[in-house]
Amino acid sequence: MERWKGRVALVTGASVGIGAAIARALVQHGMKVVGCARRVDKIEKLAAECESAGYAGTLVPYKCDLTSEEEILSMFSAIKTLHQGVDVCINNAGLAHPEPLLSGKTELWRNMIDVNVIAMSICTREAYQSMKERNVDDGHIININSIVGHISHPKDITHFYGATKYAVTALTEGIRHELNDQKSHIRVTSISPGLVETEFAYRMFEKTSLSASQLYSTSKVLEAKDIANAVVFVLGAPPHMNVGEIIVRPVEHRM
Repeated sequence: MERWKGRVALVTGASVGIGAAIARALVQHGMKVVGCARRVDKIEKLAAECESAGYAGTLVPYKCDLTSEEEILSMFSAIKTLHQGVDVCINNAGLAHPEPLLSGKTELWRNMIDVNVIAMSICTREAYQSMKERNVDDGHIININSIVGHISHPKDITHFYGATKYAVTALTEGIRHELNDQKSHIRVTSISPGLVETEFAYRMFEKTSLSASQLYSTSKVLEAKDIANAVVFVLGAPPHMNVGEIIVRPVEHRM
C-alpha cells in the first residue's frame, strides 16, 4: 500500500456500512479519499474521526446523487479541479428493493439499475478518462459486487437485485478486456461479499415480513471491515498482478 500514499481514491456510498469502512481503511493507509453520498453528514463525522485519530490520509466528503449523471460529472470535475483526478475508483454504492420479478414495481427496478449498473458504469468511465488524461497507468477500479451476482438466491425479493449484480460481474470482465485492448496497466476487480452486517438488509426488509435482525443472529456473518480488508489486499497486490474477482463468504452461512 506504500505506493498509494497521497494518491486520490473515490469511494461511492461512503456514508455507512462497507463504503464507510473502505474510506476509513484507505485514509489509514495515507490516501486522499473523496467519499460521496446523497447525505454527507455521516461522512463529515467520519472525516473528523479520521483526523482526530491522526491517520496519514484525509477524507473529503462530497454530496452526490448517483442517479443523476449531471451530478456525477460535476463531482469528477470538482475532483479534477481540487485534487487533479482519480487514481482509484471504488464503486461501492448499491441498493436493493424487495421487488419480485412477477409483481415488482417498475420504478423501483429502474432505481436499482440506475444506481447498481448505470452509475457504476459512469463512474468507471469518468475515472478511466481521468487516469488516461494524466497518463496514470497504474490506477485501479474496484466494483463492490455481491455473492448474488454469481449465485441466484431462492428468495423472490432478491431476484431483480441479483440481476443487477450479475450485470456488475459481466461489466467488470468487459472493463478488463477493454483495458487490455488499450494496452493499459490499470486494473479492475470485483469483490463479491456474502452476508455482511450493515444497514443494507434493514433497509431492504423494512417493508417485508422478513427480519434483518433475525437474519444476522442465526450465524456469524461478515463485518464491513472484512470487505475493507479485501480492498486493501487487492490494492496492495504487485502492479503486474490483477486480482480479478474475490468472493468473501461467512464460514457459517450457506450463500
